[in-house]
Amino acid sequence: MIKEIIENTINEQIEREMYSSNLYLAMSAYYHSINLPGFANWMRIQAQEEMFHAMKFFDYLIERGGMPKVNALAEPQSQWDSAFIAFEAAYKHEQYITENINKLMDIAVRESDHATQILLQWFVTEQVEEEANVLEILDRMKMVEDFKGGLFMLDNELKQRPAFTAPAAN
Repeated sequence: MIKEIIENTINEQIEREMYSSNLYLAMSAYYHSINLPGFANWMRIQAQEEMFHAMKFFDYLIERGGMPKVNALAEPQSQWDSAFIAFEAAYKHEQYITENINKLMDIAVRESDHATQILLQWFVTEQVEEEANVLEILDRMKMVEDFKGGLFMLDNELKQRPAFTAPAAN
């Protein structure tokens, strides 16, 4: 049986991951609206990945005898002042998620919940990758900010992001 404090904090993280999915879906719609289908594709796939993260936590709670909660979500922002500002918001959001994963890990360590620590290690590693991926695109957007053609080249590249496939079970 999972401890109540762990169950509650994981339920809060489920909500954050579901919100992340909605946020990235809203960003996908925004990028479509400004005719950047590659950016839209990247964000749509990111939305799918975030929902996978939510479900990973959801399933973990069930396996441990906990009760996942599906709460109402806040409506995400849907418009930004530029393609760059939207991607910058994605980076800040990933940093926020990383901070919360780290807090969850701190609680799991304090509560001597080794199983949850193992689960969270996967998320710690995942967040390093998430932040690095978003930052790389942001840095490339900065490099081409004075050359509009560069944004379209980057958009074309982001069209190539392969569809999300859930990783094999550990």
